[in-house]
Amino acid sequence: MSHPIIIQGGMGVGVSDWRLARAVSQLGQVGVVSGALLAVVFARRLQAGDLEGHMRHALDYFPVPGMVERVLKDYFVPGGKSPWTPFKLSAMPTLHPSAALTELMVIANFVEVFLAKEGHQGVVGINLLEKVQLATLPALFGAMLADIDYVLMGAGIPRAIPGVLDRFAAGDPAELRIDAAGTMPGDEFVASFDPRAFCGAHLSKLKRPHFLAIVASATLAITLARKSNGRVDGFVIEGDIAGGHNAPPRGPLQLTAAGEPIYGLRDVPDLEKFRALGLPFWLAGGYARPEKLAEATRKGAAGIQVGTPFAFCDESGIEGSLKRQACQLARTGGAHVFTDPLASPTGFPFKVLQMANSLSEADQFALRERVCELGYLRQAYRKPDGTLGYRCPAEPEEDYIRKGGDAADSEGRKCLCNGLMTNLGFGQVRSNGKREMPLLTAGNDVADLARFLKPDTDSYTAADVVAYLLKPTGAT
Repeated sequence: MSHPIIIQGGMGVGVSDWRLARAVSQLGQVGVVSGALLAVVFARRLQAGDLEGHMRHALDYFPVPGMVERVLKDYFVPGGKSPWTPFKLSAMPTLHPSAALTELMVIANFVEVFLAKEGHQGVVGINLLEKVQLATLPALFGAMLADIDYVLMGAGIPRAIPGVLDRFAAGDPAELRIDAAGTMPGDEFVASFDPRAFCGAHLSKLKRPHFLAIVASATLAITLARKSNGRVDGFVIEGDIAGGHNAPPRGPLQLTAAGEPIYGLRDVPDLEKFRALGLPFWLAGGYARPEKLAEATRKGAAGIQVGTPFAFCDESGIEGSLKRQACQLARTGGAHVFTDPLASPTGFPFKVLQMANSLSEADQFALRERVCELGYLRQAYRKPDGTLGYRCPAEPEEDYIRKGGDAADSEGRKCLCNGLMTNLGFGQVRSNGKREMPLLTAGNDVADLARFLKPDTDSYTAADVVAYLLKPTGAT
């Protein structure tokens, strides 16, 4: 089958929201919603009052009304909470989440995909992280309930996901083995989800979406194509200049004088091996130009994935003043990113946009409260009694060490969950009255955002990006 040429990247927490995905999908490309922390994003939209009514509109179409009533009772605040009132926290994901959390996760993913797909015939995808395993099964099921067309997953080896999609499409329960530190022979920690038990008589036949794995090497792609428990439909090949999480360099980690990971020839994907697999692939990271799209297709790609230019367009979920600031920095030549080898609790390098501020990025992080209250990037580990525990390198160091973590692994880690939520205008209010600071990620392309800006403006649309990318090579 034919696929769209452009995949809009699934970015951050709520950056690739339903509005952006819908806009791109209506333009004939793959609009992608980010599935990261969607339960938290959804709960905070409700607490902010859902002033335009979009969340409640989508909830009218959720197949199990009783669950909708419970979620609204727990989180909806008519008119919105006070700006100085902290957001109510939802439970953290665990191996065996409560019924309330499971309902929230399924509903949040349903709502996001439903809104992205409503009123047009375009295709929509959802992007998830393999590293965030504990929320994966409810997220996938909720997205499939809303008729998702593509599932994209990176930040790990998502070998079990194709089989999960197959089982959910058949209405059957699915399991996902959870990676845990310190396991012993015979240990097995497995998350499970049963569509029929969840929906009962309300379950209808679900479509099996296309599965695209996000990879950085042909070796990983070959492993997934040959050893996954179901059909892999293609790959997004992401280079090290893409935003968000990057794959670590192959071989021993070496850093530049500025402290960024050094990538070399071993990290350049072997496209000949990808072509030999016979599956479609898209190139990502620095391909957001018409001539780069042409280059990608000459190399055998089905197209390109583009993130950063969409991240700062009018339809993205980033709070407006932050988008304008990024565009202004790009216009004046001051926009750049730092690939931080330590920032993410996942252990993957993470790109941080350096925003103009009187404080350096390091000083800003020093002022952040080390707290783990959302828990989506927590790592599972085997406790001495054989049960599963959870710890995060970005939580207070004494807590991390008490749970068996190595103090060295805690150094330099940042709470991405809270920082990324703040980008959307949903930052937590702390007990001392201070607000969580934003944490923007972007690819190297952020320096070139000015090419989308019209004179005397600091904004542009998703349609501007698509039109630019599809411009004939050599056109001005």
